[in-house]
Amino acid sequence: MEYQLENAIFDDLNLLIKYKLSTIFEYAKDLEQEEITNIHNYVNSQISKQLDGYKIIKLDNKIIGCLLVLEHLDGVILNEIFIEEEYRNKGIGTKILRNILSNNSIVYLWVYKNNTKAIKLYEKLGFNIIENTETRYFMKYSKSKMLEIFVKM
Repeated sequence: MEYQLENAIFDDLNLLIKYKLSTIFEYAKDLEQEEITNIHNYVNSQISKQLDGYKIIKLDNKIIGCLLVLEHLDGVILNEIFIEEEYRNKGIGTKILRNILSNNSIVYLWVYKNNTKAIKLYEKLGFNIIENTETRYFMKYSKSKMLEIFVKM
């Protein structure tokens, strides 16, 4: 399955907001109403500010998800990756991640602790947990670290 990435446009804004909220609320459970309201407000304001960085993931000209990679510290951060449920577990996300890793020496991401499937994939690709909160892990991939491991083998 070959995917295409296209720059997001203003008309994609509501879809991007829907995807971001879906990702958050799939894994963030037992939230107070005030926190839910704060999340909605944050997402609505931030996505419009970051629209230029979003990519729409398409398969056969059909939108199946989105991606946001931003500069962060000494590398980039995978700020968002969302794939429609019917297109998950088909290798699309893994291909996208491998492409990001091949084009960047250092990649960071946040992942919810109860998203065990994603955590296993990230660890398999060479990410390590470098920080954690009550609900999420902050992970880092370093190409030089992976080269060190490969050379030692």
